[in-house]
Amino acid sequence: MTTPDWADVDRYLVDTLVQDPETEAALAANAAAELPAIDVSPPQGKFLYLLARTARARRVLEIGTLGGYSTIWLARAVGEKGQVVTFEFEQKHADVARKNLDSAGVGDRVEIRVGAALDNLPGLAEEDPEPFDLVFIDADKVNNSNYVQWALRLTKPGSVIIVDNVVREGGVADANSDNAAIQASRAVLELLAAETTLDATVLQTVGAKGWDGFAYAIVDGDPTD
Repeated sequence: MTTPDWADVDRYLVDTLVQDPETEAALAANAAAELPAIDVSPPQGKFLYLLARTARARRVLEIGTLGGYSTIWLARAVGEKGQVVTFEFEQKHADVARKNLDSAGVGDRVEIRVGAALDNLPGLAEEDPEPFDLVFIDADKVNNSNYVQWALRLTKPGSVIIVDNVVREGGVADANSDNAAIQASRAVLELLAAETTLDATVLQTVGAKGWDGFAYAIVDGDPTD
C-alpha cells in the first residue's frame, strides 16, 4: 500500500469511529498558532484514550505536550477525579495547550509544567508524588532512554509506559544509521529489553502520518503489593 492509501483509511476510521469536535478544534487551534503538525493522529489519540481506560489510569504523566491534543484524550481517560501532569519545553506551546484543554472541559485535571523535562523531572520526583499509572513519552527523541529511566522512578508495578515514534519509517532496523533519532530509538528499545522490571513490545503503525510505531511496556510485579 502507498501512503495515500493509508491516509484514505485514516479518514474512513476518523469518520466512522473518531468524530470528535473538541479534539478537532484543538488541532485547528494548533495550526492557527503555527505549531508543528506532529501531534498523534486522531485514531492514535483515541487509542491512547482507550489504553489509559483499559489500564484504569487515574494518574498520567505525559512528556511532550505540544498543543495538548494527546493531553485531551488522556485527561478524558483519567476522569474528573484523575490528574495528568504534562511537560512542555516551549511556553508558546504550553499557552496554546492550556486554551485547548480548557475549551475541551478538562483543564482542571491537567497540570502543565514548562521547561526542559529532564530539568524538571527531578523536582517532580522530590515531591514524592503518588505513582503514575501511565506514562506517555512523545518529546525529543534523543532523550527517550532518559525519560524511560525517570518513568521507572515515578511508576509502580502494573503501570504502563508508552514511547511514541520508535520505528522511524523502518529506520530502527538500521544499526548503521547516523540519524540521531533512529539511534535513540534503538537505544530505548535495547533498554526496554534489558530492564528486568519491564515487559515490552513494539507495535508498528501506518496511517496519515506515515510508517512508525510505539513501544508499549508494563512495569513488572504484583500491582497489589
